[in-house]
Amino acid sequence: MEKATTVGMAPEAEQLRLLLVDDEPKLTEFLRMELEVEGYAVEIAHDGASGLIALRGEPAPDLVLLDWNLPDFTGLDICRRIRSTGMTVPVLMLTGYDEVKDKVEALDAGVDDYLVKPFSIEELLARLRALQRRSNALQPQASEPDVLSIGDLELNQANHDVRRGSRSIQLSNKEYQLLVFLMRSPNKVQSRLEILHGVWGESFYGDDNLLDVYIRYLRQKVATPEAPKLIHTVRGVGFMMRLEEAQT
Repeated sequence: MEKATTVGMAPEAEQLRLLLVDDEPKLTEFLRMELEVEGYAVEIAHDGASGLIALRGEPAPDLVLLDWNLPDFTGLDICRRIRSTGMTVPVLMLTGYDEVKDKVEALDAGVDDYLVKPFSIEELLARLRALQRRSNALQPQASEPDVLSIGDLELNQANHDVRRGSRSIQLSNKEYQLLVFLMRSPNKVQSRLEILHGVWGESFYGDDNLLDVYIRYLRQKVATPEAPKLIHTVRGVGFMMRLEEAQT
């Protein structure tokens, strides 16, 4: 594992700490130089085991840039281990896989965003900035309660506990983020673009079928027999959280 130094930038306390986990030396060196120019404090791990050790270190990284294919673990394995410990650090995955099923698999593992190789450095930097903004926006706001609720559905932002009535609901990281976004604006129609930007980031331009996939996941998980439907489709516009039954 290798630590990078940063020259001519702001004091380290003011920098975002980024952990780059990738086994391609030329790529990691190139990315390190570019990221340092942008003001990131970069730490490099060339395999999954070293990446996991770095994640447990102090100070913890603010962002993780993670390759899908590593010598010992897959990026999916690493991300699942990160999320199983309760860590919410934003993770951007680099991969050559571009099918919707691959993206869904990565997002289900806890990845926050997904960038297909080859990519431009400008797009990578834009994704990282959007990821940090989105991470900040999804944190509990000072003006709102820890517990969001609509009907008998409750979401506790302090411990990520989600319940409908007495039933506990287990959500993936992306499902949780989507539910937070919808529950923050009950009875308001959210356009598909607003949801994609709010949950996947402003730089998202991929297949928006991902949104339909995750809306379906959420509906299945929060639905309760004979209880009012909560997630509604507004045809031609988007979706909304609403307690009353509505035409869809």
